[in-house]
Amino acid sequence: MTTSEPGDTGVAAAPSAPADTPAPDGVLSRSYRALSIGIVSVVLLIAFEATAVGTAMPVAARELDGIPLYAFAFSGYFTTSLFGMVFAGQWSDRAGPLGSLTTGIGAFAAGLLLSGTAGTMWLFILGRAVQGLGGGLVIVALYVVVGRAYPERLRPAIMAAFAASWVVPSVVGPLAAGAVTEHLGWRWVFVGVPVLVVLPLALALPQIRRRASGPEEGTVPEPFGRRRIRLALAISAGAGLLQYAAQDLRWLSLLPGAAGAALLVPAVLGLLPRGTYRAARGLPSVVLLRGVAAGSFIAAESFVPLMLVTERGLSPTMAGFSLAAGGATWALGSFVQARARVEPYRERLMTLGMVLTAAAIVAAPSVLIDGVPVWTVAVAWGFGCFGMGLVISSSSVLMLKLSAPGEAGQNSAALQISDGLANVVLLAAGGAAFAALGGGTVAHAATQAAGGHPTAFVAVFLPMAGVALVGAWVTTRLRAA
Repeated sequence: MTTSEPGDTGVAAAPSAPADTPAPDGVLSRSYRALSIGIVSVVLLIAFEATAVGTAMPVAARELDGIPLYAFAFSGYFTTSLFGMVFAGQWSDRAGPLGSLTTGIGAFAAGLLLSGTAGTMWLFILGRAVQGLGGGLVIVALYVVVGRAYPERLRPAIMAAFAASWVVPSVVGPLAAGAVTEHLGWRWVFVGVPVLVVLPLALALPQIRRRASGPEEGTVPEPFGRRRIRLALAISAGAGLLQYAAQDLRWLSLLPGAAGAALLVPAVLGLLPRGTYRAARGLPSVVLLRGVAAGSFIAAESFVPLMLVTERGLSPTMAGFSLAAGGATWALGSFVQARARVEPYRERLMTLGMVLTAAAIVAAPSVLIDGVPVWTVAVAWGFGCFGMGLVISSSSVLMLKLSAPGEAGQNSAALQISDGLANVVLLAAGGAAFAALGGGTVAHAATQAAGGHPTAFVAVFLPMAGVALVGAWVTTRLRAA
């Protein structure tokens, strides 16, 4: 699930307009029903596409003679989404989230259509890049909508609904995409979604226009900052170069890797809240925690199916099902953090969430021991996903709480950047360690008869568990001094 937010230090009041109005019964009360159903449906469709595309991608690459370019279909989406996040943050703070949201959904749909009708792999990659730009614009705009349109006490509930909207797609998406790819062709996985966005937009847009259009009341709109746009371009290019360098361990790959790092470091320092890298109290630690939590968990999770297939002989389908319950427990964790009675204990719940995440990552490679049943991973990952549900939704709630009027877009972009960038960096580090210890495709094919390389998997999971434990420490610094 990809998501994020930048900003400045200190505690500021939440957007005043919704907080000053009488609190409705809930996110599905009469005055909020159309808006809630509309924006959650948008997240649902994005989630379905995100979980389904991985199933159709190998077939698309093969038919377009683009297997050598396969990784760029993923990195193209990510690099443009980073730029979209930063741009959406400025746009939303300056003029409200409506323009960013509608433009983002239009770009997302256009990218899907371009990929679905592509005749060459490069056109397919271009479509994925356009889709990523739209996705970056949409996710930040949705956070700003939540910050402006909902009073503070309802924000945990709508964040829980966002998390819950990933449950069904995480289970059904790959199966449905597989059936569509097999019987109708991979192109329908891409071209079928844009039409489905029309109804959610029809429900949500009138409410967004009424509740969250224009600049935040009481603030003076600032022009687009050229410096932030340059930093956005730098972070996108740097992430792309880093992903390219991480594809193999040749000495030549150090050059694009170094260039990517040179672009990334100053861009990250300029786009994230001051003090993020040292876990300064308040908003900087919230942003840092989002990256630490998401990056460590996703980097570890990416290797779970591969470990079960290559080391324990499971089929890809069964390996995927071992993680299916995690979608439900993730939603459960998000539901728990949304209860009003747990609000005074939010930071403690986040500490618990990070400890559960670290424990799940540590437990996963235990299945490398033949005597350990494979269902151990499913149980451990269920607890880890519960912890992530507590942390990820709570980080979004705290970010909005600590955002001054007119800064929700910038801070939402920072949160998403931290999330996405940590995924890239930790996946690259984990992949490099895995390949260096003989876990790469070529090495494993040559040594599979000898029992594979279990140490390569251990070299991925244990460091990621350590990163998650660092996240547990960061949760002690979420309250501003």
